[in-house]
Amino acid sequence: MKANAERIEKNTVLLEIELDAEQFSHAVDKAYRKLVKKVNIPGFRKGKTPRPVFERFIGKEALYEEAMETLVPEAYLKAVEETGIKPIDRPSMEIVQAEEGKPVVLKAKVLVKPEVVLGEYKGLEVVKTAVEITAEDIDKELERLQNRHSKLLTLEEGTVEKGDMTEIDFLGMVDGEPFAGGEGKDYPLTIGSGAFIPGFEEQLIGVSVGGTRGIFVTFPEDYHSKELAGKGATFTVTIKLIKRKEQTPIDDEFAKDVSEFDTLEELREDIKNKLKKAAEDMASFQMKQGIINKAANNAEVEVPDIMVEEQIKEMLQSMENRMISQGLNLETYLKYTKTSLEDMKESMRPDAETGVKIDLVLEAVAKVEDIKASEEEIKEQAGMIAKHYQQDPDEFYKMLEREGRFDFITNGVVKEKTIQFLVDNSSIVEDTKVEVLE
Repeated sequence: MKANAERIEKNTVLLEIELDAEQFSHAVDKAYRKLVKKVNIPGFRKGKTPRPVFERFIGKEALYEEAMETLVPEAYLKAVEETGIKPIDRPSMEIVQAEEGKPVVLKAKVLVKPEVVLGEYKGLEVVKTAVEITAEDIDKELERLQNRHSKLLTLEEGTVEKGDMTEIDFLGMVDGEPFAGGEGKDYPLTIGSGAFIPGFEEQLIGVSVGGTRGIFVTFPEDYHSKELAGKGATFTVTIKLIKRKEQTPIDDEFAKDVSEFDTLEELREDIKNKLKKAAEDMASFQMKQGIINKAANNAEVEVPDIMVEEQIKEMLQSMENRMISQGLNLETYLKYTKTSLEDMKESMRPDAETGVKIDLVLEAVAKVEDIKASEEEIKEQAGMIAKHYQQDPDEFYKMLEREGRFDFITNGVVKEKTIQFLVDNSSIVEDTKVEVLE
């Protein structure tokens, strides 16, 4: 087989493929042996019709067509491998010549990955935030632990305070008339959550269990219901239930209850170390992202729409998978957010374009710098993936080998090595400002 690739447009390659006559004859013979078992020819048992008779009955074209159905895809894939082109869409195939005794000639127009003109990607200056964990940061984390381990008590008596979880009945009136959505029974409301319009929750503070209070509020001018926007409303609200968190004092006993440590001092030190590790990981991630973005911005490449569309599909699939893990689905989310699928896709487009450009630039850097994945690195990465999915590493590796699915692992390893190459060849400036963790 002979194959030649010629770039005829920016991202389009003309692939010319020639198969020798003997290969085509073999494919036609194979097609005959397959079809003769399916066709009834008068005077012959199925599968026993001589080829000349069979050809006269169904025509040579049928044999040629059957032969080309398997020959063309195989030839195309081999030509792609031999020429080293990187298709991003299905080819437009043309059979120029297909006749026994002559070479088969094929032409294919193929949309390929665009050429990347790299700009400066070494010696890039990037800021890395120097992290300092303050006592206030540790206190905030202790408060989160305190809230997480607090007990929720139902009050038999007492009055509403900020932070209480309540159940209320309410009836709202505008201009002396009830309005749609203005009534609720056994409605759960955390005081101070901001779930209701401004002023509503604050006016319930001080109301006792079983008590009723009349309150007055004004709907915001930008309220989603135009009929209510800017209007005053009166609500009659009854407190049906009050639940309040009972906080455990933050001391040595608290440390023993919520951790493996015996003292509060040890717990604070552990929290400090974990916060510092998380902040340093984030600072490192942001630093790497800064280098990648600079390298991508310095490069010139025209990102094909089809690659952007594919990236959007992957982003949507990833988003939907996260929703499913949380018991939601994309359709429900779209209804809740009052967004169409097309609007969501368009909102993702800028990030998708950036993501595709970055991948293309990293791939170009890897090619120029001859960055490759070793067999050992591929095995190590495969082992990590197997461990994540709780599979046997050796069996997982053999499965990938059998199915020829090493590409996604190899590409991932090369990508990470390329990013590290950019980091190793950059100029990192430490920022001395303090990073306050939320």
